[in-house]
Amino acid sequence: MLLTPRTRSVALAVAVAVPLSRPPSFPVPSDAANLRAITSASQVKLGDADAARPRGLPHHKKLKDAADEQVERIKDLQKVLYADGRFALLIVLQGRDASGKDGTVKKVFRGVNPMGCQVTSFKAPTEMEKGYDYLWRIHQRVPALRMIGIFNRSHYEDVIVPRVHKLVKRKVLLERFDQINDFELMLTQNSVVILKFFLHISRDEQKKRLVERLEDRKKNWKFRAGDLDDRALWSDYTSAYREAIARCSTTWARWFIVPADDEDARDLLVARKIADTLEALDLRYPPLDPSLKGIKIR
Repeated sequence: MLLTPRTRSVALAVAVAVPLSRPPSFPVPSDAANLRAITSASQVKLGDADAARPRGLPHHKKLKDAADEQVERIKDLQKVLYADGRFALLIVLQGRDASGKDGTVKKVFRGVNPMGCQVTSFKAPTEMEKGYDYLWRIHQRVPALRMIGIFNRSHYEDVIVPRVHKLVKRKVLLERFDQINDFELMLTQNSVVILKFFLHISRDEQKKRLVERLEDRKKNWKFRAGDLDDRALWSDYTSAYREAIARCSTTWARWFIVPADDEDARDLLVARKIADTLEALDLRYPPLDPSLKGIKIR
């Protein structure tokens, strides 16, 4: 990750690192639970079989327990991220309709302090937003230092949808890929750590979830007729996602493809990558300001 941390105080520079990891209570094969960053176009595999639960992960309760442990790691690390104040973390969630974006937000981040987290769900741009460049509204919601920001859909909608529906010329689309890469580079150079997850589900699994939205009264509100229009363009969307991921998985803002047919496996994979990334930042609690030493509270 390319990072250029902002200049901080001397007190922060000499902050003391605090051990944050806890030994796993049960074995989870590291390779099976560790998402690999996309580093070449050949790695972008979006077939139905690629959405299945990876081999080597535990089953049933053990799988849920493994995910819960990673959620606890995020909870602990967020406290230090907020206190440290040198970085922001931006999580980008993309995926087809019913791929589990809302569920990922709900489950993976259920342990974080709401004061240090903000979630933005990007819908179709408003009339006011259309008056600006397509990245304007995105930049407004980039998290500040010490915060975790979660994008439920994102600026990638502005290269996916226009390609599928042929709303812009190819030249404009290619320019947008470069603009997005430059935008994300600028963010990382200003201490925003970016993790981008594509939640990949199979066609059969999407059908199952859409049927549930129609038949379950508690999920009726999630269904929209446009979901079926998009489903009819499955191959077109697959091609659009494949190109966006391949062109915009950079050394400073990698994409990760998450097999998301199994919700518990999805949660484990996403949470593990987030926790590992936070831990790698070597976050520290700042020490007491020297001027406050010796103060007595009466």
